[in-house]
Amino acid sequence: MNDWLTAILLSFGAVFVLLASVGLLRMPDLFTRLHVAAKTPTLGCGLILSAMAVHFRTGEVVSIAMVTAAFIVMTAPVAAHMIARAAYFVDVPLWSGTVIDELRESAEARKEQMKDPD
Repeated sequence: MNDWLTAILLSFGAVFVLLASVGLLRMPDLFTRLHVAAKTPTLGCGLILSAMAVHFRTGEVVSIAMVTAAFIVMTAPVAAHMIARAAYFVDVPLWSGTVIDELRESAEARKEQMKDPD
């Protein structure tokens, strides 16, 4: 039973990582690629680390897997958000099919503040 659960977790983790790599190639602009690169591999790595914890079942391996998964969950989305925000403010072009740009007004206001340092 333990081997089956390990195999299932590893398989699903590998599928999510594979989907992320395909998404990086298929997405049209930096912002959608960052979304794919932050969300999907985080889940895939979490599943792979869970498989490792289930397979080895020692306190040391389980704690290392949990700490590593927590680190990935806390840092990957935040890093992608910061990269996307920096890219937006240096005017990396959005995809032509982008419908809503919720950051435009606050970005323009921030640029005006930076031009006029009263």
